[in-house]
Amino acid sequence: MEQHVAPPDPDAVRRVVQNALTEDRARQDVTTRITVAPGQPGRGTFLAKQRGVVCGLDVVRETFTQLSADLVLDVRIPEGSPVEAGDVVAEVSGPLAAMLSGERVALNLLQRMSGTATMTRAFVERAAEGGAAEITDTRKTTPGLRELERYAVRVGGARNHRDTLADGILIKDNHVEAGAQRGLSLGELIAEARRLAPHTQRIEVEVPDAATAREALDAGVDAILLDNMTPAEMAAVAADIGDRVILEASGGITLDTVREVAATGVHLISVGALTHSAPALDISLRIEPVGGEA
Repeated sequence: MEQHVAPPDPDAVRRVVQNALTEDRARQDVTTRITVAPGQPGRGTFLAKQRGVVCGLDVVRETFTQLSADLVLDVRIPEGSPVEAGDVVAEVSGPLAAMLSGERVALNLLQRMSGTATMTRAFVERAAEGGAAEITDTRKTTPGLRELERYAVRVGGARNHRDTLADGILIKDNHVEAGAQRGLSLGELIAEARRLAPHTQRIEVEVPDAATAREALDAGVDAILLDNMTPAEMAAVAADIGDRVILEASGGITLDTVREVAATGVHLISVGALTHSAPALDISLRIEPVGGEA
């Protein structure tokens, strides 16, 4: 990677890999037990089948290590680097049985993380053509894989939004409706949030239009999420509010529209598709036995 990216929590990585290997019953691989001789060595080659960004190599290493400490991963293309079809990403060598039993889990995680990093990189580059807005993810992640998917977003060059519901106050339309049922206006709801929240927590409010954005600004929020607005509507809000608070664009933003959204003057563009719709990057693992004992 060209710049430092905070790695995923190692304990979370271990748990994800352990759960995936358990789910696949990798240690009860009956086919490999029948067809592979004990101690038989092997080697494998991870081959990119399409252009993208490689991500998840340490997760691959953790997968193989949990099955055999004798499996060695030799990385050929560094994490976060672009790959082309035909590139050798990494090679693995050691006990053939462990390699075969961990193949699917290793590939599933590598392909998924690389797909997320690839889509993220595309959004980041396209947004830069329009303006200075930064791309961020959302909490629309795969249950159990959030730590890995958020890391892949960082590898792709984007920022992370709040990790969990405890990490920030984001008042959305359903919260506003709940407050209205208690007789609270938006301004009163924001004031209550400010009174009850720790002083270190930022308050962000989702708004559907310019008038509500101005109401939120006057109530003293730290950030405003412009939900499903047109680029013209976002530009009008940005012209009115400027840099007084963080402006975040969200809602159905695609590679075809992100450049126009970035040009409106918003500061952040959140894209749920980075983690819920990124296609897996096509990477294969060619495994072959080698002569002799491991």
